[in-house]
Amino acid sequence: MERSFYLLDVFAEGYYSGNQLAVFRNAASLAAADMQHLSREVHFSETAFILSDLPDDDGYTVRVFTPAEEIPFSGHAVLGAAYILQSEVLGEPLTGLNLKVGTGPVTVSFAYQYGEVDTVWVNHNCPEHGRRMEPEDAAALLGLSVDDVDTRWPIEEVSTGLPFVMVPVRSLAAVQRAAVVPDAYKRLVSTTGSRAVYVFAPETYNPENDFNVRMFAADYGIPEDPATGAAAGCLAAYSMRYLKPASSNLEFRIEQGHEIRRPSLLFARAFRGSDHVRVAVGGRVHVVARGSFV
Repeated sequence: MERSFYLLDVFAEGYYSGNQLAVFRNAASLAAADMQHLSREVHFSETAFILSDLPDDDGYTVRVFTPAEEIPFSGHAVLGAAYILQSEVLGEPLTGLNLKVGTGPVTVSFAYQYGEVDTVWVNHNCPEHGRRMEPEDAAALLGLSVDDVDTRWPIEEVSTGLPFVMVPVRSLAAVQRAAVVPDAYKRLVSTTGSRAVYVFAPETYNPENDFNVRMFAADYGIPEDPATGAAAGCLAAYSMRYLKPASSNLEFRIEQGHEIRRPSLLFARAFRGSDHVRVAVGGRVHVVARGSFV
């Protein structure tokens, strides 16, 4: 059986940008401990394991690991795994695929240009809005002043598959200055269970984009993420509820990773249904390397 792996740049507009991802194929025989060792060996934000090249009745099963632990969902890991299944395993144009991750089934779709996959879209779970944080606490957590926090909007935990504390700030400069204060972060994790912090502003490096963001999640083994698809889904849901509550649908572009020299671009959509909001996050993928593992 072929035991291949791939190194990808996900949410990348070119090589050596975006969020790095390793994807391993035919990984069903690996124990969870082996997958964890491999993810630490690669040491990217996440590593995806496609259990088999053959689907079962519900689709392809994918497990996702950070350097610290297995997680139930990752936008960029699902997106990259779907790209490998389409381009390297199936090798034919497809409108979509069904993947199974820890949170349940996920639908992935493909947009093509000149006969090649241009953008991969991942549908997220229905949004869940959770606990809130005071602006003073958020500022202390991020080493910012309270004036940096945009108090027009709530600081709130949102999940469309994985939860993030959403912190709106007023300017690109505030995003650039943000740095998690270790003691405050430890208190956040120990008292609330919240482990990932997502900072965003409507001021951007590129005027074509709508948000500049950063994501910090040291408790997952990710001090800072170059591009966070799961959080982009949360931003889409947050925008639909608070920033554009009268809109029936939204589309926007999110830039991330500039501060750590991995510029990334994520696309997000939100649709308001009769009784729920649905979100999807998309991006481009570049294969950097192929290899075999033992």
